[in-house]
Amino acid sequence: MGNGLSERPALLPSCLPSFQALHIVILGLDCAGKTTVLYRLRFNEFVNTVPTKGFNTEKVRVPLGGGGRSAAWCHFWDVGGQEKLRPLWRSYTRRADGLVFVVDSVDAERMEEAKTELHKITRLHDNLGVPVLVVANKQDLRAALPLHQVERLLALGELGTHTPWHLQPACAIIGDGLLEGMQRLHAMIMKRRKTRRQQKKRKR
Repeated sequence: MGNGLSERPALLPSCLPSFQALHIVILGLDCAGKTTVLYRLRFNEFVNTVPTKGFNTEKVRVPLGGGGRSAAWCHFWDVGGQEKLRPLWRSYTRRADGLVFVVDSVDAERMEEAKTELHKITRLHDNLGVPVLVVANKQDLRAALPLHQVERLLALGELGTHTPWHLQPACAIIGDGLLEGMQRLHAMIMKRRKTRRQQKKRKR
């Protein structure tokens, strides 16, 4: 992972107020590795976690390439994935700039369940068109499903033309793939903002 992931919110420069941080929500079934993803991004190291019973939130400076000169501040919300907590997801995703949906690449038996929850949250009115980064976690394990199978089992092609998405192989424990995935998510968010600005101009 690149330098800069461990910088603290207190270092936020005055020229970039905190309210400009992107609102990113991390979702997925329980035990998929959501909190591991969050703290790998936050501290750039592995942090032992316990099942999230509510939510975790961190503000993180994510490098965007260019030798570390370009970066985006993201306010992440990691929401518990237990079945009883999933109805609460919509409260956190309202007005989100982007969604990160984490799946366990080894747990083939729960891919259908993950698919159901992914399609349900992206089809909510407030989330229509919100870019989605699907993190295929635990790709370092021998039993991990290949990407094309993850894509098929999650029916990502059925998310609709209005929902941009990217499937990223990753290993949250060591951080492989997370920075690349976040850079792709940022690019999708910026593209969506540009499109919406152009649409508003045409309506004037």
